[in-house]
Amino acid sequence: MTLTRRFMQCDVFSSTATRGNALAVVLDSDGLDSEAMQRFAAWTNLAETTFVLPPTEAQADYRLRIFTPLREMRFAGHPTLGSCAAWLSAGGRAKDPGTVRQQCAVGIVEIDMTGRVPAFIAPPTHIAPLDADELQRILSDLGLKASDVVNSALLDNGPQWRALQLVSAEAVLKAKAQNVRWPEMSAIGLIGPYADTSEADYEVRMLAPSSGMLEDPITGSLNAALAHWMLDQGQLSEDIVVAQGRCIGREGRVYISPDPANAGRVRIGGHTSILIKGTLQL
Repeated sequence: MTLTRRFMQCDVFSSTATRGNALAVVLDSDGLDSEAMQRFAAWTNLAETTFVLPPTEAQADYRLRIFTPLREMRFAGHPTLGSCAAWLSAGGRAKDPGTVRQQCAVGIVEIDMTGRVPAFIAPPTHIAPLDADELQRILSDLGLKASDVVNSALLDNGPQWRALQLVSAEAVLKAKAQNVRWPEMSAIGLIGPYADTSEADYEVRMLAPSSGMLEDPITGSLNAALAHWMLDQGQLSEDIVVAQGRCIGREGRVYISPDPANAGRVRIGGHTSILIKGTLQL
């Protein structure tokens, strides 16, 4: 049955509107089945489209389903922050002031509203070695050399990432995104440090996303997995700023903060702008 539903479009992980990662949010999503959600996500043709529903767990403030144009995702970062902003803008009120609790396929994700920017608590990340043959294939496809790589891992925090820590931000930026595509190649995450950290500490790229794009603009879930990986390696002892999207004309900034009071917890934050509010017939 077609109903009038509230709709918002957000720009996430940038303080400059239209330079972050776009997100479509459908509020009042009761009555929509998975097929209808997937069809609408394909129609928006954005990296992700989300659907806000009443929670089924008592501690949650709302429930979220997340779709790319091609499939449903268990968790994603910029949809988490953007959907939270839309829910609050539409009149949502958290049970616990200062913390919004989102129910999704990986469980309850907390969004901390008390810092300089909203930040979600990164869900746990499983860290495993990356197969050596797969690493060599990735390097060949991206036009990188073995000497460009400091470390590699297979990371899983809902989505799964082939993660490469490179020697520098410059090495990250030179990787050839046009040579990798999903599903022939699963999602690849690259991170490398800047020598001059006046603007950002690291550059990140996410290649071969399941949205069908060559490159994702700014990726909260990848940055969350990378943050846990860095924490595991003893490389994340203070707040850092990550830049993402430079190669495709975006100005993404992700604010990553280890929690000194809770070992193993990391906050992933960023700005969100709501650019469009309205209704749709769906």
